[in-house]
Amino acid sequence: MNITLVFFLGLIVALIGVVPPGLLNMTAAKISLKEGHNRGVMFSIGACVVVLLQTFLAVIFARYLTQHPDIIDVLQRVALVLFILISIYFLFVAKGEGKIDVKQQREFRSKKSRFFQGMLLSILNIFPIPFQAYMSITLASFGWLTFERSNVIAYVFGAATGTFVTLYIYMFFFDKIKSKRFKSQKNMNRSIGVITAVVAIITLIQVVKEM
Repeated sequence: MNITLVFFLGLIVALIGVVPPGLLNMTAAKISLKEGHNRGVMFSIGACVVVLLQTFLAVIFARYLTQHPDIIDVLQRVALVLFILISIYFLFVAKGEGKIDVKQQREFRSKKSRFFQGMLLSILNIFPIPFQAYMSITLASFGWLTFERSNVIAYVFGAATGTFVTLYIYMFFFDKIKSKRFKSQKNMNRSIGVITAVVAIITLIQVVKEM
């Protein structure tokens, strides 16, 4: 498998996982707005350092699971149900009528540098581990990812890069709307629903193929 392709697969998967508004991207945007772009970048770098380790652990876990297909079958079915429920919620239930005021975001005060704050919040955010493990298994099942050392390294660095790119986009985007209220929460909900629906469809295809 071409390591460049594997790198971009890791980047794309990370983009999908970090695009929905969450603790890391919203904090990066807030720091960039209130304390300057450079401090937001340092926060993002600190977060991505932890993402490197989280993704590595996830891929190793995925490699273990591929050697136990019975466990994968159960996890795939559970994941399918979860992704369907999440998609239904964000597409049809979440109204998104509330407005997000950037200036009203909860302020996180830290006595340490923003780099270490980024590491801390990234450690608290354990979602990337199960998400990356599942996506690694899915990519491997399509033959797009192998668990050779070079592929694992390329995928891990791709995921960290994708995370940084997403955080940077949030900082850039919120800088452009800093004097306005952010009114597109409904559109965000729909975007999240579409993403999870695509993942659900991919999972469904895998489940059907293995029946």
